[in-house]
Amino acid sequence: MKPLAVFDIDGTLVDSRDSIFRAATEAARAVGLPDPPYDRVRQIVGLSLHEALRRLEPDLTDAELAEFVTAFQTSFRLMHEAGYEEPLYPGAVELLQRLHRDGWGLALATGQSRRGLARNLARAGWADMFLSAHCAEDGPGKPDPAMLLAAIRACGARPEQTGMIGDTGHDMRMALAAGAIPLGVAWGFHTPEEILAAGARSVAQDFAELEAALATFAA
Repeated sequence: MKPLAVFDIDGTLVDSRDSIFRAATEAARAVGLPDPPYDRVRQIVGLSLHEALRRLEPDLTDAELAEFVTAFQTSFRLMHEAGYEEPLYPGAVELLQRLHRDGWGLALATGQSRRGLARNLARAGWADMFLSAHCAEDGPGKPDPAMLLAAIRACGARPEQTGMIGDTGHDMRMALAAGAIPLGVAWGFHTPEEILAAGARSVAQDFAELEAALATFAA
């Protein structure tokens, strides 16, 4: 049996940099906060939305934070209702298809909401490729290992034969906490240096490098 590859979505398979930054900016304006710098927004991606926005604006009261969260969700929903769809990174689908064809187990572990996860699973062919899909609303968000451990159980895998692929330190810390193999990618929200500092075994510069990294523990 081939190992299990668990993928993050935002910044790993899907290029959501523009949409997340836009939603954070529009939400901040809606509740009277200053525009957040992109460098601060990128640091919180991968966390559950409530935790992410709390870190972005730690001085808000609970009521103000709830209003900020609602404004962010509204901005994101309106974007997609208007027909916007985040693009996939070039090479993402091809790698997933090869892994699936070669017998790998595939799963998703994302900080997105169930709505966002469902929207991505509606992409052509995705629902058939992934054995399981887990999001922040299923329990504790990243870097807590809960969603990754749930994916491992659902797929009948073992942590030591599971690669967690993500673009943030939150993904790497989650992988380590679950006993899985932390594999970073360089094209998302965190820098390679930040990902390595969080414990990544390696940071791929493209999907070919990621495939090679996966192959090292699939033999």
